[in-house]
Amino acid sequence: MRTLGVDLAAATKKTAVAVIEWSDDRARLAHLSLDVDDQEIVDLFGSCDMTGVDCPVGWPDALVPFLTGHLNFDAGPVLAHDGIAGRRVLAYRDTDRFCTAQTGLIPLSVSADRLAHPAMRCAVIQAKIAAVHGPQLRDGSGRLAEVYPAASLKIWGLNGRGYKGRGVPEAERLGILLAALEEQAPWLDLSGHRDRITASDDLFDAVIASLTARAAARRRTLLPDDAHAAAARSEGWIHLPSCGLDVLPG
Repeated sequence: MRTLGVDLAAATKKTAVAVIEWSDDRARLAHLSLDVDDQEIVDLFGSCDMTGVDCPVGWPDALVPFLTGHLNFDAGPVLAHDGIAGRRVLAYRDTDRFCTAQTGLIPLSVSADRLAHPAMRCAVIQAKIAAVHGPQLRDGSGRLAEVYPAASLKIWGLNGRGYKGRGVPEAERLGILLAALEEQAPWLDLSGHRDRITASDDLFDAVIASLTARAAARRRTLLPDDAHAAAARSEGWIHLPSCGLDVLPG
């Protein structure tokens, strides 16, 4: 099995990918790249069994009728979201609320934060993948799953605080975090990429996304039940690992 992890940014400069090859009880980091364009992502998707993308793959269901109502001067669907509580439904998806309930983490809003920019790019990439490899269901039941590295790290007992950034404290924190990952996953061969990963939180997140993609491929993530299934199909679903790192290989 080959899994692809994508840490997607609005522009190519901070977009990173990591491909992990799995065999028996071992795993090897086979490809690691930064400054990645859409075509490379589409090509790598085609060569991998499962892809985990660190970016929302959809928007809240309530957002479209709200915007359409505003566009058409139809007050009903707009006034339905009057007040803070109403706006939260426009800002956060069902899976975001589920993730918060499970982990205590609050994902950025895909419709009311800068995360919307990479999400727009993600939608374009999904369309490009569909043109070549067929549409991928947003709930992750195909070969593309939405992942959230911060949540994966927390579930795996790794302290993911304070490693994002370009300062010395952030670099030191990232080095400690990677060392903790290596200790918990001695079966993972970084193939000489350790220094590159400790120098880039984007590359590190791509590796975590690829590890989470393995969990998704083996159906060892929290899947949407009947209460969440419909929203997951349209809005997307964040795949939270339901297993420890030690279960991923083999």
